[in-house]
Amino acid sequence: MVKTSNTAKTKKEKGHIFRYKTMNQTKNISYRKTEIANRFLSELDKHIDDLKKSKVETSYKINEFAEKLFINPNHLSDTIKEVLGKSPCGIYEEKLAEAAKELLTNPGKSISDIAYTLSYDHSNFTKFFKRLTGFTPKEYRNQIFL
Repeated sequence: MVKTSNTAKTKKEKGHIFRYKTMNQTKNISYRKTEIANRFLSELDKHIDDLKKSKVETSYKINEFAEKLFINPNHLSDTIKEVLGKSPCGIYEEKLAEAAKELLTNPGKSISDIAYTLSYDHSNFTKFFKRLTGFTPKEYRNQIFL
């Protein structure tokens, strides 16, 4: 969640401005943009949890998150980038990689099953995981169980 400070809050004509420090920069971010970012992160965490528990079979696209938040996909992308400093896709991929790492700690679940759970085919999952972590899923699992 995006941290905001009550002491740094100042009223503006239409809404509130929040000041927070990110990547050694202080930014003024409106309450609404902060709310959008927090709701996106909440929906993303819920969706990834649903994927891990096999409650859903396919990953959402960014436009589906925008629909859930009742905003335009471009506005969502611009807002997330401004508030969090990363694209929604980048955040989504990082959270998927963390979920994959968690699932890989279960030796009873095959890498193919994990890939399917996260709505990837095996080869694309391996490429995705290696791009984000520097290891293939098998190499990562072998490191855990040394």
